[in-house]
Amino acid sequence: GSTNETSIYGPTRNAADPQRVPGGSSGGAAVAVQADTCLVALGSDTGGSVRQPAALCGVIGFKPSYGRISRHGLLAYGSSFDQIGVLARSVADVALVCETIAGADEYDGSVSQRPVPAYSQHLTPPSPKRIAYIRPALEHPELDPDVRASCEASLVKLRELGHQVVAVDFDLLDYLIPAYYVLTTAEASSNLARYDGIRYGYRSPDAKNLLETYQKSRTEGFGREVKRRIMLGTFVLSSGYYDAYYTQAQKVRRLILDQLNAIFAVHDFIFLPTSPSPAWPLGQSLDDPVTMYLSDIFTVAANMAGLPAISVPSPPHATTGLPLGVQLMGPAFAEAELLALAKQLTES
Repeated sequence: GSTNETSIYGPTRNAADPQRVPGGSSGGAAVAVQADTCLVALGSDTGGSVRQPAALCGVIGFKPSYGRISRHGLLAYGSSFDQIGVLARSVADVALVCETIAGADEYDGSVSQRPVPAYSQHLTPPSPKRIAYIRPALEHPELDPDVRASCEASLVKLRELGHQVVAVDFDLLDYLIPAYYVLTTAEASSNLARYDGIRYGYRSPDAKNLLETYQKSRTEGFGREVKRRIMLGTFVLSSGYYDAYYTQAQKVRRLILDQLNAIFAVHDFIFLPTSPSPAWPLGQSLDDPVTMYLSDIFTVAANMAGLPAISVPSPPHATTGLPLGVQLMGPAFAEAELLALAKQLTES
């Protein structure tokens, strides 16, 4: 989840404040880069799991277009959402790693056959661009005031760099989280069905027969949050509720893609906050999963539409001094242009 507190090894801690979460679910990768234990780390981004911890840890987190990097070897959660992402301290490092690992793979049929540009050779400052910021995102009631101020400071910097920054409406913002969690939990309930103690995963040593092997292995092997998502996914796929929930969520996903494409027909990039708040204290959201889910409100759109997005550091939280990030999103397979803009913003 978005806190990295449910691992069997215990919670991951934010290096900026060990009493706070690092974000997630690739929070360990973000902290490894944040704490200078490595130059670059890989993560999986299903709804913001690379970008959100990058923001809360003050590093760069990049999710490329769906199908740009092979998912072979990744434990699938939401197969139509999952994408390998890169975390680093510089956009140049992100670009170099991405151009190395992106491209066709015979073991993943969902990977694009498009040629991979030499991203690291296309990082020169871009010509002036049209950047649209989502007005409802910056006016959202869940957005921390200091996060809003940090976003506005980044918008000022983009204008000073010569880019045209304009506000646009996006009336599906509050539909993102409900649709996302219906679809991803449905896919997770299918993907995680293989972990039954027979073919894959943990097998309970106390099972006395086949039925107990299934029951005990999944009961003991999955944590509370994983079980919650499997149960929700199974529910929305059940015969009595499939059309009411899953089918409707798929329609919302199509509308989201259509609205984003309409914005990109006029603008080059979209600007959003990455997280609605800075890192919160450990344990705060364990008993309130809805609050944890809402922390993804600004990141899931890129996964719903399969678009590239990057979180880069922005001015820190004025009250706490904690790291923050802002997010840039581009059209499908516009990674080279997106990375060039992100590099310009981070180095200005």
